[in-house]
Amino acid sequence: MSELEALFSAAAPASSGAAADKLAKKTAIKQEKIHLVDMRRANNCEIMLTKVKVPLAEVISGVLALDPAVLDTDQVENLIKFCPTKEEMDMLRNFTGDKDTLGKCEQFFLEMMRVPRIEAKLRVFSFKILFSQQISELRDNLLVVNNASRQVRESLKLRRVMQTILSLGNALNSGTARGSAIGFKLDSLLKLTDTRARNNRMTLMHYLCKVVADKLPELLDFDKDLQDLEAATKIQLKSLAEEMQAVSKGLEKVEQEIAMSENDGPASAGFRQVSKEFLKTAESEVRALASLYLEVGRNADSLAQYFGEDPARCPFEQVISILFNFMKMFKRSYEENTKATEMEKKKAEKDAKDAERERMKSSPKEIDRKRSLQDRKEADATFSPLRSRIG
Repeated sequence: MSELEALFSAAAPASSGAAADKLAKKTAIKQEKIHLVDMRRANNCEIMLTKVKVPLAEVISGVLALDPAVLDTDQVENLIKFCPTKEEMDMLRNFTGDKDTLGKCEQFFLEMMRVPRIEAKLRVFSFKILFSQQISELRDNLLVVNNASRQVRESLKLRRVMQTILSLGNALNSGTARGSAIGFKLDSLLKLTDTRARNNRMTLMHYLCKVVADKLPELLDFDKDLQDLEAATKIQLKSLAEEMQAVSKGLEKVEQEIAMSENDGPASAGFRQVSKEFLKTAESEVRALASLYLEVGRNADSLAQYFGEDPARCPFEQVISILFNFMKMFKRSYEENTKATEMEKKKAEKDAKDAERERMKSSPKEIDRKRSLQDRKEADATFSPLRSRIG
């Protein structure tokens, strides 16, 4: 028995003990990770890092080089959200234990802390990535406002349509104090559909379209002079001002961080060089854009003045909206006139055909034909009995 126990009985407990020791060691290793950051923030940070999918060392070098090939806009914005706060940095600096035992979020924060003012540099990075698109969109919108203002002022067809409206208004108000007006309020254009004829079948807008179609047909396509009017209705000058201000502030932040990084030593040398090159180009573009912005402001104000309106009471957006709605109403009324004319034409043609049929029915030849047919019927009725007897 002693030989049997020595060979078999003692083996199982020894093996079980070794396995238990290994499991205990693994559990201890897992439990050794220390978390200093709030668990919810730490978990969100770890999720963010799985989306970045770039080693931390490359992330840092990409930020310092402002290299969009390493990080895109979304990744940079996520990194900004998870920059360590002052409290978190102080907590990590005061940690005296083995830093290798810290969690993933803490390790990430430590890596970020190696770069002076990492959040400011990330914001410069984000601004640089978005700069070209932001400037391009802002320039396009400014040009739309400029073009719309110019097209309205230079359209001779629109001017003649306005003169026609003034003439109609004076004719309607003839004999009254308002019958010799030299102009009208711009928002009166939208009231042309409110004035209806006595028969209630036509508005003053319909009549305007009829007059233009009959006497001034070359003005019917005045909307072709105003190609950028619709696009201009979607632009707010206040938004353009805010975008210009954001660009200017962005450049100021770049300048500030370049100045601050002068004391960083070699760590920020690459960042300073790339930032200075970017700043030089960006400042030139922003100066040109600022000049265009001032020109747009003057042209937008002059558009209201062109119609005798006060820009403070009737701003650019209101002028453009009124003109665009008038243009749509004019076009719709003209189409309704055209449809009504076609219906009247078809009705007239039908009435003419019906009248022709009635006329043919009452013509001498038709009357003789009907009389002859009636005589034949009467003769048949009279002589048919005799024919049957003779037969």
